Amino acid sequence: MSSEIKYVTAGIVDDDKIFTYGFKKFTGIKGLFDEILDFSNGLEAINYLRDPRNSRHLPDVLFVDINMPVMDGWEFNDAFGEIKSRLPKPITIYNISSSVDLRDITRAKKNPLVADYLLKPLSEAYLTEIFHTLQHPGAQLQYS
Repeated sequence: MSSEIKYVTAGIVDDDKIFTYGFKKFTGIKGLFDEILDFSNGLEAINYLRDPRNSRHLPDVLFVDINMPVMDGWEFNDAFGEIKSRLPKPITIYNISSSVDLRDITRAKKNPLVADYLLKPLSEAYLTEIFHTLQHPGAQLQYS
């Protein structure tokens, strides 16, 4: 088991400024994630990821809302699939939403690029598990 502790950057892709503020405040208070990048829509996030000037400052994980203007989460997933192989590091994608529509949940869970579909408000326990799994590469951490 590796004892290495990794600096973990998360990104939130959501047009809801109140949710984004709450996410950043909550994760800061709980000591989850070392840095949070925020994007107001999928296109803004994709442009950031594509820009070679940002190649040393990419997030380890992205929490992507499915309902946004300009480029929604579904369009983001497609665009991310096109650029994923050119990125200098792996990025884990979680789709997030307040939608409990089974079609949305199934669509996200069937996408091999998406680690999971998370309902808002996000679970502290699951966010903690995600953070610790990313912080300790190679460790087999499981939330109990």
